[in-house]
Amino acid sequence: MDALSWTVFALGVPAVVFAGVSKGGFGSGAAFASASILALVVEPAIALGIMLPLLMLIDVVSLPAYWKKWSWPETRLLLWGGVPGTFLGALFFGWADDDAIRFLIGGISVAFVVWQLVQAAGWVKIGERPMSPTAGVTAGVALGFTSFVSHAGGPVAAVYLLGRKLSKTAFQATTVIVFWAMNVLKAGIYAAMGFFTLETLTLNLALAPFAILGTYLGVRAHHIVPERVFFGLTYVLLMVTGSKLIFDALT
Repeated sequence: MDALSWTVFALGVPAVVFAGVSKGGFGSGAAFASASILALVVEPAIALGIMLPLLMLIDVVSLPAYWKKWSWPETRLLLWGGVPGTFLGALFFGWADDDAIRFLIGGISVAFVVWQLVQAAGWVKIGERPMSPTAGVTAGVALGFTSFVSHAGGPVAAVYLLGRKLSKTAFQATTVIVFWAMNVLKAGIYAAMGFFTLETLTLNLALAPFAILGTYLGVRAHHIVPERVFFGLTYVLLMVTGSKLIFDALT
C-alpha cells in the first residue's frame, strides 16, 4: 500500500499520538506499538521508516529536560552493546523477508504483554540482584537488535536499568539519551537500506504536529489518567496488533 494513502494516514495519526502520549507522559517502552499498527497496512520497512523520524522528534523535544542527568556508567554499557546489536538487526532485516519481519514484530508485541503480566503476577522480580557490567552490554545488544527491527528496545532497557536501582530522573534521562543516540545510528542505516522515501518523509511532515500533540497530551495525561488504565489499553492494543501480524505472517 502507498505510504501516502488515506488509510495509512488515518492509522498513522492515532499511532503517532499514542507514541507521543506513551513517551511523553508515561515513560513507556510500549511506544513501539505505533510501528506495529502501521505494519498492519504497509511493509515493515515502510512502517519503521515512517515512525523513526517521528520518534526522533519526540526524543528531541524530551532531551533538553534531561540533559546531563543520565547515569553515565549504564549509558556507556548500553551503547557499547547497542551499536553491534543494531548492526545485527540490520543484517537480519537484510536477510529476512517481510513475513519473517511481521512475525518478529508481532512476537515482540505479544511477548511484551506476557512479560508485563508475569511481572504483575509477581512471578518475576526485577532489581533483587545487582546487574553486572556484562548484563549491561548484553542488554545493549538485545536493545539494539529489537530497536532496529521493531523500535522495541525500551522494555529491554527498562529491565536492565530497573536492576541498577537508578533514581526516577536518572532512569528516564538514561533512556532518553540512549535512544536518542541509537535512533541517530538507526537513521543512517535506514537511509542506506532505503527505508526512507519521498513518500515516507512527506507523511512525516504531515504527522509531525500529531507527534508533538501526543507528547503534550502525554504530559497532561500523566496527571489525570491512572497508569493502570493507560497500560491496560496499551496491552490490549499490543496483543491485538501483535496477534494480527503473526496471523498475517503465517497465512
